[in-house]
Amino acid sequence: MHIAALLVPDFTLILIGFLLVRLTDWGTPFWAGLEKLVYYVLFPALLFHATARTSFDFATTGKMLEAALFATLCGIALGWFARPLFRAAPMVFESGVQTAFRFNSYIGLAIASRLAGEQGTTLMALIIGFAVPLCNMAAVHALAHKSNKLLPELARNPLLIAAAGGMLFNLLGLHLPDIAAATLARMGNASIAAGLIAVGAGLRLSGLHAAKGLACYFLAVKLLVLPLLGYGAARWLGLQGVQLQIIVMFCALPTASSAYVLAARMGGNGPFVAFLVSASTVVSAVTLPLWLGLAQ
Repeated sequence: MHIAALLVPDFTLILIGFLLVRLTDWGTPFWAGLEKLVYYVLFPALLFHATARTSFDFATTGKMLEAALFATLCGIALGWFARPLFRAAPMVFESGVQTAFRFNSYIGLAIASRLAGEQGTTLMALIIGFAVPLCNMAAVHALAHKSNKLLPELARNPLLIAAAGGMLFNLLGLHLPDIAAATLARMGNASIAAGLIAVGAGLRLSGLHAAKGLACYFLAVKLLVLPLLGYGAARWLGLQGVQLQIIVMFCALPTASSAYVLAARMGGNGPFVAFLVSASTVVSAVTLPLWLGLAQ
């Protein structure tokens, strides 16, 4: 499939959300409710369903996970490397550093499904299952390491709970009843479209009044450096075909829209994170096709 045909439908849904929030009078409560529905109910259902039924054949997928987690750890390290390089107001660095390594799972699963069907969805879900806890621990630590909020925040994070629960369910050899599996599958399908629309509705390209250099640094790490590191690691490990494409695409994803939710809820700089989330989403419409073209 041509790269443009692969990406246009998903970015069209983001554009629809961007236009709807500006052309309708549905109000903030509607969009906040949609975001909460996706984040707390629909997307955890997709993540649990995907990881619960994924075949954990580490002989064939272990190298793929190594490359993905290597790039993620590099993103965390490079994000924290910005602290001595830039002077930032209180809670600006702590709020924004997560955007250097967190990823938008909605876009990732949508593109993976169109890229390689069920196989692509399964591989991306496997990466998400391992990367979500790592990224969430790093993000929450940045905002809460000086308080006693770290463990409580991790304990109630819906994506971490869903991913860990799905993997545990799988490793215990349990099987979902057909009715439960069908219900979770429908919820998961709904989460993709609703999540992409919610991403578009949340785009905020204004509000960056300070820390412009820091913002550019985080965006460059997420959209340029991480995909390059992921591509290099995947090649070094001998990955090819769909696994190589999934790794590069995972590393090139824009940052998670839930980064704003986390920053706002934990007393961080919400407007700064909202700009970074929005800017990375918009810029990724240009960078993602380039990286996917390299991986073909």
